[in-house]
Amino acid sequence: MTQKYINTLSRTIRGAAIELHKELGPGLLESVYETAFCFELEKRNIKYTRQQGIPVFYEDTKLDLGFRSDIIIEGKLLIEIKSVAAIEKVFHKTVLTYLKHTNLKLGLLINFNVNLIKDGIHRKILGQLLD
Repeated sequence: MTQKYINTLSRTIRGAAIELHKELGPGLLESVYETAFCFELEKRNIKYTRQQGIPVFYEDTKLDLGFRSDIIIEGKLLIEIKSVAAIEKVFHKTVLTYLKHTNLKLGLLINFNVNLIKDGIHRKILGQLLD
């Protein structure tokens, strides 16, 4: 898959988030948004995995720690869903860490607890650090 396809997929996912937010609005639990988001993906015939385990290796040892991604789209795009008053820096770093351990390059951190969903969507690219 090309970078162009992944960018197109990312735009489609942002569109799904916008539709979901229009329908449900802010203030619900993350689990509600995750379930509804998966419904949106199914409507669009987009393949995904939900609550996929993320392996963590330390030296040559696989650590069973129970980290899970909210959603991984077509094995190419990681989605981390939040419903919080404010996105903390640690959430951005978590997405970058998940990208590293899944060998994915692109992730979206989506906070549905905002008035305008465009303010709640954060694109994260592996290798780009925060201040």
